[in-house]
Amino acid sequence: MAQRVIRKAAVIGAGTMGAAIAAHLANAGIPVYLLDIV
Repeated sequence: MAQRVIRKAAVIGAGTMGAAIAAHLANAGIPVYLLDIV
């Protein structure tokens, strides 16, 4: 199975878990789009 490089990511939900996931991705140098619908 071929490995794929993650170039950008979107996280839907900026609650506790979503914000943490987005922060980890950003710290890894991956551009992140964070969306929270209220």
